[in-house]
This record gives sequence, structure tokens and C-alpha cells, in this order.
Amino acid sequence: MLDKLRILAGAARYDVSCASSGSSRKSAPGSLGNVAASGICHSWAADGRCISLLKVLFTNYCAYDCAYCLNRRSNDVERAAFTPEELAELTISFYRRNYIEGLFLSSGVLGNPDYTMELLIRTVRLLREVHKFGGYIHLKAIPGADPDLLFEAGTLVDRMSVNLELPSQSSLQLLAPDKSKEQILLPMARIRDWHREHNPEQNRQRLLPSASPSTGPLQPVSRPLAAGNFVPGGQSTQLIIGATPEDDRQILTLSESLYQKMQLKRVYYSAYVPVNHDRRLPELPQPPLLREHRLYQADWLLRFYRFSVDELFENGPPALDTDFDPKIMWALRHPERFPVDVNRADYETLLRVPGLGIISAQRIVRARRVGRLSFDDLIKLGVVMKRARFFIAVPGSTKSDLGLDPDLLRQRLRYGDPLLKPRQMAFTDLPEFRREVRQEAITGQF
Repeated sequence: MLDKLRILAGAARYDVSCASSGSSRKSAPGSLGNVAASGICHSWAADGRCISLLKVLFTNYCAYDCAYCLNRRSNDVERAAFTPEELAELTISFYRRNYIEGLFLSSGVLGNPDYTMELLIRTVRLLREVHKFGGYIHLKAIPGADPDLLFEAGTLVDRMSVNLELPSQSSLQLLAPDKSKEQILLPMARIRDWHREHNPEQNRQRLLPSASPSTGPLQPVSRPLAAGNFVPGGQSTQLIIGATPEDDRQILTLSESLYQKMQLKRVYYSAYVPVNHDRRLPELPQPPLLREHRLYQADWLLRFYRFSVDELFENGPPALDTDFDPKIMWALRHPERFPVDVNRADYETLLRVPGLGIISAQRIVRARRVGRLSFDDLIKLGVVMKRARFFIAVPGSTKSDLGLDPDLLRQRLRYGDPLLKPRQMAFTDLPEFRREVRQEAITGQF
């Protein structure tokens, strides 16, 4: 079992739907708690709580031969497979020892998609029905599996994901010839429709097309199910960045479409890490981690800050800037919109100011009902004045901070002004501060 765990937890490390802890620490006399390296990773709940998960593959045997994948069938790697009973017992054992609070389960394609999906469902059903496990479960759906199996899986887990992997059909044909865009988008669309049907409260405010144009009208498998019991956490996907020539604008356009049409909760971006020698793959000196980071920042702007992809790349190249985050770059390209009067601007305008996050903008709207806000007031409200000072008009600002030439402002932002010293936080502020930090972890603040 330990050998299987070592092999299959290691094989799951390139899935970025949650971050691996990567450490191992045993409890010592007088200390409390320990960390197990194999398969223990962390994710975030909707309220900002950090959740420890067992992240593991059911098997790394795979019928597919994707060029970028360590577990492709042509690779000579150590192979292993759990049985459903073994994996269920392992999960419950970890849970009882308080190592984990949930399970993140993926798999290579063992034989064919239907057989693999049946094994995953059997594992989850053992956890739910035999062991009465009520913890969080994230399950990878296997593209090409029968719709009945996908629906059954969705009734047992909290979240499902179908990995798109590469941003275009041509890239899939080159690097993953066993997969197709339609094969992946079809189960996404089915999961979306079933989730919308069985979770009406979550979808009441969202107006989405009944089917993706690329998949055509669907005839979903429909079964009686209590409201809220089909993948209540929604679905996600993953894109590999840097293995193919698509630029940032193409990637984010795809993500925007997935959010709008497929009702995805998250698109995860994974910097390409060379693990195979294959002439179809690029030779990179190092993984494009900064590019991955910029894509995540742009993704936050799409999801929470009411930006569109066209706005982010308007009057600019199709690649995100390496020096500044996308929100600053948008502001530098639109000097005519600044400075913003924080005492008069509406909420949507405040969201577009670099240094103002969702929480900060909400605080400003609430606080200015009492009186006009000053420069010092904004610092107390948590505004990142190192960036925001160049884009706002507020009593206490100096004229030299406002209306700067974009090129000069780039230099000042790049090489820095002295950091502004925030007020000292009182001890009584800590509980509220912790709640807001958790919220900022969800919404992001730039």
C-alpha cells in the first residue's frame, strides 16, 4: 500500500487543481501534529478555509500516449493501481488520523474510459455508502465515458473536472492524438446542464445557453434527484501553458468562453514542465511560471473584477506583460480614465483602480457615506497605496502623484517609491482582519 501510495501520489503531482504540501514532518515530544508528504495537498473552501486533501491517482496505467504526460503508455515508468477497496480504506485511515479532510481522485485510462469510470465510481460509492464518509470529494471525469456513469458520479461527489489540457484542437491532435476537443467539451456541457437542473438556487441569477455551439443540443440523462445533490461545488478544468504556441489572449479567450458557456467554477493554468523527450515538445530553459502567474491574475479580473479579454489586451500585444500585473497594464493604456475621485466614483469604476480590491472598494463605498475620505483614511481601509496613489484623486494626494505620463509612471512603479507605512493594527481588529484575509484569498486583490 505504501509503494502504491508513493507511486500514485507522485504521479498526481502535475494536476494543479490544488497545491501539494511537499513536506514530511513527524511529531516530536512536546509538539502537536505531523505532516505526511505522500499525497497530502491543500485546497480552499468557498469561505476561505484551507482544506487538506489526499491527492492521488487511482492508477497510472494509461491507454493514451499524450506527449506531455509522464504516465503515457510509451513511458517506462513504475506502474501501480489501487483497488476500490484499498483506496477507500486508505482515505478513511487518513481521515481518522486527521491527516486529511477530503479526497482528490484522478486516474489514467485503464483499458477504456467506461471501465475506468466504473472503478472510480465504485471507490466513491464505498466511501459514501459503506464508510459513511461525508467529507469533500473532487473527482476527475474521464472523457469518453458513458453519460450514465458521469451522472452517477456527479451524484456522489462535491466537484468534478474534465481536463481540457491544451487550448486548441490542433494542439490536441499534435500532442494528444487520442483526445479531441469535442470529446472533452461534451461531458463538460452535460455536467453543466445537470448541475443547472439539480441546483436551481445556484443558477437562478445566471443566464446561460442550453448547449454549447460546439456540441449542439444535448439529450441529457435525466433522473430524479434531490435539489442541490449534483456536484454542488461545480466543475473545473486545467490548461497546460507553454507546451504549444497559443498566446495569452487565445488562452484567456478560451477561459472566458468556458466560464460563460460551460459555467465552470475555475480554470487552472499549469506551466509546462518537461518530463519527456519528444520532438513534438518545445525545449524550454525553465517552466513559464511567471506567465502562469500572470494568467491567474488576468483570470481573477475576468471572474471578479468585470473585465473582458478584449479590454485586457486592447491597444496591446497578445501576451501579458512580465513586469506588471494585467490590471496595472490596463490602467497604463487608459490614462484618460485617471485619476479616479474615490469620493465620487461608482463601485465598478473603483474596481478598475490598481491597488483596490473587492473588499477595499466595498469599504470605500460604505465609509464615504459617513464623510469624505482622505489619503490617510484609504491607508486605514487597506488600500495598496503604493500602486493606487498614482491613479486616484483624494484630499491629501500631491499633484506630482496624478496625471503622470504612462512611460514615466511605468518607471516609478517598476523601480519604486518609498513604501507607505500602514497604521498599526489594534488587537481588537484581528478577528475581522482574519475574516477579510480569508475573503481576499478567494477574491484576490491587485
